[in-house]
Amino acid sequence: MHLTHRIALCPTPEQAKYFKRACGTARRVWNWALSEWNRQHAAGMRPNAMALKRQFNAIKYRDPAWLDADGKPWLKTIHRDAHAQPFAHLAQAWDTFFKDIKAGKPAHAPKFKKKGRCRDSFYVANDKFRVEGKAIRLPKVGWIKMAETLRFEGKVLGATVSRTADRWYVAIQVEVKDCDFYRKRSGDGVIGIDLGVKAIATLSTGEVIEAPKPFKRALRRIQIRTRRLSRKLTSANVQVGWKPNQPIPKGARLPVSNNRQKSAAIVARTHARVANLRADFLHKLTTNICRENQAVVLENLNVRGMMGNRRLARAIADVGLYEFRRQIAYKAKRYGTHVVIADRWYPSSRLCSVCGWNNDALTLSDRAWTCPHCGTHHDRDINAARNLERLVTATTLPEASPSSDGGAATEGVFVAVGQVTPVRYNSITESGQEEKVRTFARDFHSRKA
Repeated sequence: MHLTHRIALCPTPEQAKYFKRACGTARRVWNWALSEWNRQHAAGMRPNAMALKRQFNAIKYRDPAWLDADGKPWLKTIHRDAHAQPFAHLAQAWDTFFKDIKAGKPAHAPKFKKKGRCRDSFYVANDKFRVEGKAIRLPKVGWIKMAETLRFEGKVLGATVSRTADRWYVAIQVEVKDCDFYRKRSGDGVIGIDLGVKAIATLSTGEVIEAPKPFKRALRRIQIRTRRLSRKLTSANVQVGWKPNQPIPKGARLPVSNNRQKSAAIVARTHARVANLRADFLHKLTTNICRENQAVVLENLNVRGMMGNRRLARAIADVGLYEFRRQIAYKAKRYGTHVVIADRWYPSSRLCSVCGWNNDALTLSDRAWTCPHCGTHHDRDINAARNLERLVTATTLPEASPSSDGGAATEGVFVAVGQVTPVRYNSITESGQEEKVRTFARDFHSRKA
């Protein structure tokens, strides 16, 4: 099993300068490879990443485009892993693109990387660096201090040096033993989780977990600092003789002042702090959920579609609904927790968790309602979480369709929830609940016939 530990670095100014050059090298090689791939494909050829790599190796030390002002190959000052790995990454990107097309998923072709608009990073092979305590030795720069020691023991597979705002990190991938990968649970509960914007998670136990919403708290600060940066960009436009709001022509570069660089760094640090606060909250929450429960039921939310609503997009992104589900998925594997994803159209909020009556008239503004069938008063989110929990319990709750008097009658037509809204199981072992739902539906229809 593979685990990755991301550790902050404390490089000297000279080492940080090399990191920037290595990241620029990886970015430029990626753009060259993608441009050549597109050219060969347009010419009717079948491009191959390894063939592109051999083609690049033949020209990288003698082509004028890859020589400095003195006519020397500047790539020799950068370790070869930085300009060799982009070819493997490009091949992987195209493979993912074609697999998504075959699977009918939204597919996105690889794009060119632009300085300042992409993630700065470069790769180092496992035989080119060494870790000792709180220090790592990288090629071309020597020993660099780390903020902490590597927490995993095993075979080191590789490392990626990257930048977030003005801080540098190294992510070390390690192949660990199964005894180190799998963790013990502290509880064996079964829980349903209703995700939302105001409260990121409402548990079937009745606990409501509010989201910290760090971006909302820092929004005023971000707006002020972004406006300061914008004014410096406007000043640079005027300095070169352009109009203040004129778009920058392609290939042109504005003069960069020290104050503009400082302002851009301040904005980047503010966004990085917001991301760190959100990640810290989500990691603690998802770890506790997987550690204390043997089964977790989540909704299959269409987060991409929800982000299309311009009134809710900022709040949804600030909560981190997709990241919550992603962390649950990989942490559940370590703790041996079953993850059940309810069907997207499962009416968890409309079903009464006591009798199963379906409240078709429930709207999004109704935060609480009373079941006319059994008289139970429900909080919308807690009721939804309890209905989700029932998808993995021993008995699946039937759904009662409302009768002609609005569902107030004690007798109604019952339909199995499992047949109307199937459940997809993404777990380590089968729980058997899906077969129970099929049996319930089959017996019901045989009695009805």
